Amino acid sequence: MYKKHPQGWVKHIDFMLLDTFVGILSFVLSYAIWHRSWDLLRSEIYRTVLILLPFLNFVGMLFLDTHKHILRREYGKEFLSVVKLAVFDALALVLYLFFVQRGAVFSRTVLFLWFFLEIYFLYLFRVLWKHILIRRWKTDGYQKNHLLVVTSSAKAVESISRLLKNSYGEYQVIGFVLTDRKKAPMQKISGIPVVSTLEDLPSYMQGKWVDEVFIDLPKEAEIPTDVLDYCMEMGITTHIRIDSLADRSCMHTVEKFAGSTVITESHRIASTEQFAMKRAMDILGAMVGLFITGILTICVGPLIYFSDPGPIFFSQPRIGKNGRVFRLYKFRSMYQNAEERKAALMAHNTMKGFMFKMENDPRIIGSGPDGKRHGIGWFIRRYSIDEFPQFWNVLLGQLSLVGTRPPLVDEWEQYERHHRARMSIRPGITGLWQVSGRNKIQDFEEVYALDMEYINTWTIGGDIKILLKTLLRIVAGDGE
Repeated sequence: MYKKHPQGWVKHIDFMLLDTFVGILSFVLSYAIWHRSWDLLRSEIYRTVLILLPFLNFVGMLFLDTHKHILRREYGKEFLSVVKLAVFDALALVLYLFFVQRGAVFSRTVLFLWFFLEIYFLYLFRVLWKHILIRRWKTDGYQKNHLLVVTSSAKAVESISRLLKNSYGEYQVIGFVLTDRKKAPMQKISGIPVVSTLEDLPSYMQGKWVDEVFIDLPKEAEIPTDVLDYCMEMGITTHIRIDSLADRSCMHTVEKFAGSTVITESHRIASTEQFAMKRAMDILGAMVGLFITGILTICVGPLIYFSDPGPIFFSQPRIGKNGRVFRLYKFRSMYQNAEERKAALMAHNTMKGFMFKMENDPRIIGSGPDGKRHGIGWFIRRYSIDEFPQFWNVLLGQLSLVGTRPPLVDEWEQYERHHRARMSIRPGITGLWQVSGRNKIQDFEEVYALDMEYINTWTIGGDIKILLKTLLRIVAGDGE
């Protein structure tokens, strides 16, 4: 699933909120400095102006377009932009005071103080926020999107130059695929390695962390539709920098991408607002879940320790969105040597495909040598208590409340090409297949089909329904 880049003023909503906050802060400080008091709300005119300021500021930002190209604006141009906005705000306020004939009771000193304080704080906060954003994009390796560039030898330097100039570190270009080469040479172009040819591209992408593919070809070149088919099969979003594209059965959107106009295609394209709502729901759910996890640690932790002395929590490498590796946390419900014993139990696997499930698993704490006893481990798994520490992964952005199951690393390495598409979204604690009778599903292809149904039909309302169904299954003790 792909998040469409916001356009227009919505693209810089963070800077707009920041500017509004700074305008109000400067006004309050200017009043406090001159009147040596914080009781500006007692004065009708100052109270009215305080309410009016966000509106004036918003109009000024839209009218002057003060946030256009803000992330690549030089310091001098940034200062001029700030001065323009402050002048607009001041003039708008003077006009308002003139029309309501209240200028006589409004301090001119407060007006001048506010004007200069707004310039100072606007410039300071904007520069700091830009540094924070750019630094976060450059250093947050897990959240940064891995981008593969498909282009020709002649356009490679131009493509990477444009990408690096306009992406602000949001993308990490992992390599070039040159369409006019039959063999991938051991070379780098502008510091980026040539990693594959068109012919070898499917096998290269299958086992790599690739979020998106950018196709930038000369106008006379043909679109490599087989590459588009491979990417769609694997759930990898593509951006095509061309004027037209043949009709395809996936979702498309035309947008700006790192300085180029592209046609983007993906299994599911969602708006920034939808992604923001999903992330807000994840954060809220994670905070509630971690509070419950703290209580469960006190109650369940000692039972786990005394049943099998050792760590209360269990962590394991899992595969996240598009091949990212992260450590997933759980309450330990199995003996400490469970991973070593798995190979010996593969003959009892009831799942067909790339998952392991065993009806009577002797590795579960208190299960006995035949796996039929119902000890503390069975209780933890039946009521899904072992899943609660995963809310920490949700808070970190590695998991979502609802998504697809994060596979083990060895499972991921065995995936066929089409299976990769189920990891084109952030995995979740629960998902559609978990509430669709997972105890009865014994074929991984059925899991894959349910995961793709979830991705292709995803909505916030659908997530809420899955969460409610999950809660009912937990209460009913149907976690296993």
